[in-house]
Amino acid sequence: MGPAHASVTDVTPYDKIFENNQRWAEEQLRADPDYFAKLSVSQQPDFLYIGCSDSRVPANQIMGLAPGDVFVHRNVANLVNNVDLNVMAVINYAVRQLDVKHIIVCGHYGCGGVRAAMQPKDLGILNPWLRNIRDVYRFHKQELDGISDETQRYERLVELNVLEQSINIIKTAAVQKSYLARGFPIVHSWVFDLRNGILQDLKLDFVQTLHNIQEVYDLTKE
Repeated sequence: MGPAHASVTDVTPYDKIFENNQRWAEEQLRADPDYFAKLSVSQQPDFLYIGCSDSRVPANQIMGLAPGDVFVHRNVANLVNNVDLNVMAVINYAVRQLDVKHIIVCGHYGCGGVRAAMQPKDLGILNPWLRNIRDVYRFHKQELDGISDETQRYERLVELNVLEQSINIIKTAAVQKSYLARGFPIVHSWVFDLRNGILQDLKLDFVQTLHNIQEVYDLTKE
């Protein structure tokens, strides 16, 4: 006997999405009849947000910004890998075509990717991806090994990973050349706390970091 079929009157979670979408679109039009006409013309976001794919951390909502305000890229553990053409294309497009003024790397406490990278397990295809986080641990091993509390050590690795990925952005030619020519974008490092919904700015010193890394990663000769 085959599987039971749901009644045609049953509304599945998938079907509910389209009901929600219809309701949302109607609400936007009630507030502004020209909302979608303006939205469809172009995008001029000031922010590029690079965050984790975790479903609990929606970029626009936690920043309190509307569609069109944020250009978004997300992946497991918010990594900026120099051989990942996806994230490199996003950064180049955001800087050179959209003229974003700020680039934000946002991690979050409770990140499963960071936690997985701390475990002695073979995770298959995730191994080469999460190795980037193991590298962050290696760079900061002395500090992290000095934190006896496992939760605090894990949360500090989340922060250090965000900072290292921010540095990876500053290494790119698109960011270096744009900043020297136009004074933007500025790169920021944030962590989102799932326990209270608050964003924490890790206070990355962009100008000093750019100056320091140009000793090795200078792509402008300026």
